[in-house]
Amino acid sequence: MSDNERWQELGQQLRVEAVRCSGAAKSGHPTSSMSAADLMAVLIDAHLHYDFENPDDPSGDHLIFSKGHASPLLYGIFRAVGAVSAEELEGYRTLGSKLEGHPTPDLPWVDVATGSLGQGLPIGVGVALAGREFDKLPYRVWVLCGDSEMAEGSMWEAFEAASFWGLDNLCAIVDVNRLGQSGPTRVGWDLGTYAERAKAFGWNTIEIDGHDVGQINDAYIRAAAHKGQPTVILARTHKGHGIPSVEDQLNAHGKPAPDWEEAMEALGGDRTITVTPPKPRGGTPYAFATEGDLELPTWDKGEEVATRKAYGEALAALGKTRGDIVALDGEVSNSTYSEIFRKAHPDRYVECYIAECQLVATAVGLQVRNWQPWLSTFAAFLARAYDFVRMGAVSQADICVVGSHAGVSIGEDGPSQMGLEDLACFRALHGSTVLYPSDANQTAALVAAMSEVSGIRYLRTTRGATPVLYGPEETFTIGGAKVVRESDDDAVCLVGAGITLHEALKAADALGSEGVSARVVDAYSVKPIDAATLRSAAAASNNRMIVVEDHWAEGGLGDAVREVFADADVHTRVVSLAVSGMPGSGSPEAVVAAAGIDADHIAAAARKLVGG
Repeated sequence: MSDNERWQELGQQLRVEAVRCSGAAKSGHPTSSMSAADLMAVLIDAHLHYDFENPDDPSGDHLIFSKGHASPLLYGIFRAVGAVSAEELEGYRTLGSKLEGHPTPDLPWVDVATGSLGQGLPIGVGVALAGREFDKLPYRVWVLCGDSEMAEGSMWEAFEAASFWGLDNLCAIVDVNRLGQSGPTRVGWDLGTYAERAKAFGWNTIEIDGHDVGQINDAYIRAAAHKGQPTVILARTHKGHGIPSVEDQLNAHGKPAPDWEEAMEALGGDRTITVTPPKPRGGTPYAFATEGDLELPTWDKGEEVATRKAYGEALAALGKTRGDIVALDGEVSNSTYSEIFRKAHPDRYVECYIAECQLVATAVGLQVRNWQPWLSTFAAFLARAYDFVRMGAVSQADICVVGSHAGVSIGEDGPSQMGLEDLACFRALHGSTVLYPSDANQTAALVAAMSEVSGIRYLRTTRGATPVLYGPEETFTIGGAKVVRESDDDAVCLVGAGITLHEALKAADALGSEGVSARVVDAYSVKPIDAATLRSAAAASNNRMIVVEDHWAEGGLGDAVREVFADADVHTRVVSLAVSGMPGSGSPEAVVAAAGIDADHIAAAARKLVGG
């Protein structure tokens, strides 16, 4: 059997597997899988340098299904290489099976979860960047894309970034099958239009018939040989190829093939082709030099220091002792202070510019290759990339996210720049950690602590300089809180974090001058929250508590605290002060006061609570 004949038969085998598992599950996307089957047959048999028995080999190529709904095709590949059995494939989309409707890293051969379209290619850019700049290994990154997702703006952020970085180790394979979920795509089979757009972004383009295995093989050879630019292969295909009842037909998306058992026979029935992809090229990842033990920066009590600057200095210090740390920023490094890391470790800094989706995607791609990415931008701008963060959690990604300029306390820039949703957003992520330090020494300690845990970690930093409250000898644990003021006759407990902790301390001073003693708790770990300390503080304060936050009332610190007391046997009155009206521009002090979260408003709320 010639190579071309083998690839044609392998393509049919992959179609049969897609039809079978979707038919048995009574759901799935066989037609989207069938259009790309020939593309993948040639790739895995002749061009994907990967050892399925050793998926952690750092020199292996990476295959990312950006069109994650084509999971029947991916799982058919896994069966062809002997990674999953026929019995496992029969469990597709059933509870308990790792062969889910869209792929996740529960499978060791899957780098990232996909299925939210427009994400696989941006993440592939991050993996390719890791290979060239950090691992310094010759592996290639192959990304199967759908033509429908070419309408996503994040795809074009990826096109621009990959070209700017000259990622010639990246190849996007676009399955141009003309049909989306509910109708035709914008440009249908017009490969020329796709090519013109890709060329405008600086990509090498190859146009082929996606069912001609000879053209497919030639395209992969040309892509691997091309230097200086990423390559996009634009493959004209037919959705549902091989089954007349669904081929190039509307309303066949996301449905099992009708009479699927007969359809399998129409495709020629079962084949037993086994595939052993080419072996990885070999090599070990580059290791950046480190020096000495960690020495975090310290500040004296009473100094005025912005926590965003403390973050930058602490990360630079951490970078000296950990060569796996990479810092990324969205072109605001002189505001987030990631520029301090850039100056100290320029070979481990990535400027992602004003492209927040690509910023997060690059970080997710880097962590695929076991680098520890720290990405920073204004907290407000992270909202644009929230779906990437959400999918990062599904991918079980380990990334550290830093949002600066949070809350109304930024002052004059106004509401477009005020991150007021970030705590709620990051608290909602599965397995996330959310931290909000109030001073420089605490920030430095929490940066070090974040580097030692897994999952999505979020650090909220403040624009303005605040007094240093804690000495450098203080310790801070994730999941902890600090009682910063207490007495034996506390009448109320004030809970704050970040900027509002300082306002709570001022309010406690005012109340103290009136004979009302207030306990003050620094809830710097918003998630996980220190329930034990909060319950103890409430019990010692007549079960009266005021939580104040520079955030919308929904989903932030106030809700986190209320959850602690929701099922308690003893009722604690929890009053929440948060931003409620749309803020405007003004001095930080004026805007904080107008939002009702300054010391005067806290003290007034405490008087009412104690008096009531």
